Amino acid sequence: MSTEDLENYETDMELQLYREYKDIAAQFSYVVETERRFYLTNDVDLIPRNTDGEVYFELTMRDAWVWDMYRPARFVKTVRVVTFKDVNIEELDKPDLALPDKGGFDGGKFDS
Repeated sequence: MSTEDLENYETDMELQLYREYKDIAAQFSYVVETERRFYLTNDVDLIPRNTDGEVYFELTMRDAWVWDMYRPARFVKTVRVVTFKDVNIEELDKPDLALPDKGGFDGGKFDS
């Protein structure tokens, strides 16, 4: 395999991962970023710990999606991360349910 083939493969994998992320992101409430990974989850616990003056974070997520193109399965039941680095947790906006303007269900009959 040439260097160009490897670069093309990695580019294709990243594009596939990005598309998967866009397709599933709306199903999750939180984006969690650590120094090593990026996660989507609906259930996250962050516990700061202090041992002998060293502060670290214990992070637990359940039913998460992991941004990692080298994983064969990106959905995981439970993730536990212990880190001395920053952890960023953001709550995603949930847009209100939008009903179609035309061609939908209207008063007991479907419009065409």
